[in-house]
Amino acid sequence: MKKALSLILAVALLTACNCDKQIKQPTFTNREIKVSSDIMTPEVLWSFGRMGSVSVSPDGKTVLFTVSYTKIDENRTYSDIYTMPVEGGDFTQLTQTKANEFKVAWHPDGKRITFLAVYGNDVQLFEMNSDGADINKVTAIDGGILGYKYAPDQKHILYTKRVKLDKTIHDLYPDLPLADARIENDLMYRHWNHWSDYKYSHIFFAPYKDGKAEEGIDIMEGEKYDTPLSPFGGMEQISWSADGSAIAYTCKKLSGKAYSFSTNSDIYLFSLENKKTTNLTEGMLGYDIGPLFSPDGKHMVWESMERDGYESDQNRLFILNISTGEKRDCTADFDRGVHNLTWDASGNNVWFTSNDLGTSEIFKYSLTNNSIEKITDGIHDYGSFTVVGDKLIATRTSMSQPREVYAVDIASGEGTNISNVNKPLLSQITMGNVEKRWIKTTDRKDMLVWVIYPPHFDPNKKYPTLLYCQGGPQSTVSQFWSLRWNFQMMAANDYIIVAPNRRGLPGFGQKWNEQISGDYGGQNMKDYLSAIDAMAKEPFVDNDKLGAVGASYGGFSVYWLAGHHKKRFKTFISHCGIFNFEQMYSTTEEMWFVDWDLKGNYWDKSNKTAMRSYDNSPHKFVKNWDTPILVITGANDFRIPYTQSMGAFNTAVMRDIPARFLYFPEESHFVLQAQNGILWQREFFRWLDQWLK
Repeated sequence: MKKALSLILAVALLTACNCDKQIKQPTFTNREIKVSSDIMTPEVLWSFGRMGSVSVSPDGKTVLFTVSYTKIDENRTYSDIYTMPVEGGDFTQLTQTKANEFKVAWHPDGKRITFLAVYGNDVQLFEMNSDGADINKVTAIDGGILGYKYAPDQKHILYTKRVKLDKTIHDLYPDLPLADARIENDLMYRHWNHWSDYKYSHIFFAPYKDGKAEEGIDIMEGEKYDTPLSPFGGMEQISWSADGSAIAYTCKKLSGKAYSFSTNSDIYLFSLENKKTTNLTEGMLGYDIGPLFSPDGKHMVWESMERDGYESDQNRLFILNISTGEKRDCTADFDRGVHNLTWDASGNNVWFTSNDLGTSEIFKYSLTNNSIEKITDGIHDYGSFTVVGDKLIATRTSMSQPREVYAVDIASGEGTNISNVNKPLLSQITMGNVEKRWIKTTDRKDMLVWVIYPPHFDPNKKYPTLLYCQGGPQSTVSQFWSLRWNFQMMAANDYIIVAPNRRGLPGFGQKWNEQISGDYGGQNMKDYLSAIDAMAKEPFVDNDKLGAVGASYGGFSVYWLAGHHKKRFKTFISHCGIFNFEQMYSTTEEMWFVDWDLKGNYWDKSNKTAMRSYDNSPHKFVKNWDTPILVITGANDFRIPYTQSMGAFNTAVMRDIPARFLYFPEESHFVLQAQNGILWQREFFRWLDQWLK
């Protein structure tokens, strides 16, 4: 009884407005895990630590970050806050609670750490000393908050929270409290993995003093729009001006059908003094996101796409001169997209990452010289980063390593792993070799193809081989690390993987990237076959045991290949793939995606380009299907509704083709729960082994 009372008291203290002392609770890491084999398994894959937020202290001496570890038997993840010296070395765990801390950052004063957590009923903002002591609750906002940013002058904070603006059926019919229904009159009633909850994400700003923030003022009051953009936008889409007098934010001020067909988001500037809002990108028709002010407040940069309705247009670096209002495309001669914009302290350079020939590298744009310089080069993907003197503190992944923190020497571009979060586990696992090949396509273009070999590869053996079909469709096959489409996981099961950067992928110029639109089932499919045909000639590839696998557009690719492969493959796996283009057009949610890529709807018979797209719908070629297929989907996938997968599976069974259907009632386009993810891997390889081994 005494122990129970102590626990109740501890929780009460933690959920109080002032958390003066951190309450230690059981947490979990896999740092001490020992494995019985050097070959990776699904359980090992889910045991790696996952690096979250990374922030460098204002004095450039300390790196702050979160790491999440999955406890498989509990089917949950534990996330805690850590710090380490910027030179690397041992790191210090600052939190140890069952409440996962996230979105960590340094306070502008450089002395305290800020983060979000649920130390009670909802998400609130907290601060603590740099050693983890003296946790202080900053906000007490009804319903909790989603994100936050401190003003540079520390006089205000902004936060985002959801605001109910639409009526539910219970608002309309209060006498029917047990009724369960939705009434819809327009499009965008669901998005990616969730139905509209009648609420909108708004920005609030609040006075901040002595570690406390008051209730904020809604700067979008009454507006039925979201900022950040749903579903994947974060606080990088919102920024304080350098003097703390204004807030710049990303928003697409459209609704319903208009929202569903448009990608026209804009950058808005809200003045705290006069409460006026100005559209800074009016007349710019594509995505405009991620405003970021220079340290001296003279310029603002952001990511901009030119064309409305095209979500994979070139992502340009635009700059605004605050005093003159002049806007300029800084990447007019740079045939790549930009991401992760970052100013250095001088205000003379904007740094960014870009997909370049199958990897994600760091570049620098000089305002003084109007020039772009490539800083890094290698077989890796760099993500977010901070400029710290003569080096960069950056996150980096590869096909052979989860996300870690690297120190990059700017002069040489060389990176050094300073976090080594996963070193204890990685040191026990043998990874397969990752090889870069250039293969000729049917139109004599050079195509980069990643080839991943099994660990302990023996060139004198013959291996079953998998053609990996990328999703997106316009997302690069770079050095990513995935909990599902993990090439090392596939290789560990004694498969060779062939992963082409086929037509329609970024990093090889905008012409290469754009070719796929209006050409589903065209040149990019020939590219796939060029890659697997070239590799099938290798003596170590068993060309009688080839499979093709993929998700999303890759899942569509698998269905299309099933009707056209001419007996190349012995089995297929499609995850959340498009099976019937006409149904897809009528049941997906972001209409700009299908309308642009298919070049129109299916009822306009005069549109020859669109008709060619619909003529390439996989369901029209099922008469040619003759190969076993595994179909996987999630009930909450609203981008490619699960009925697409049901249609493919049902058709295969009706045609007496060996088939299996793996359906996740609680998953979406992605499989996010640990035990579901392990089940996914087990079924993936059970199917492949049945037909290829």
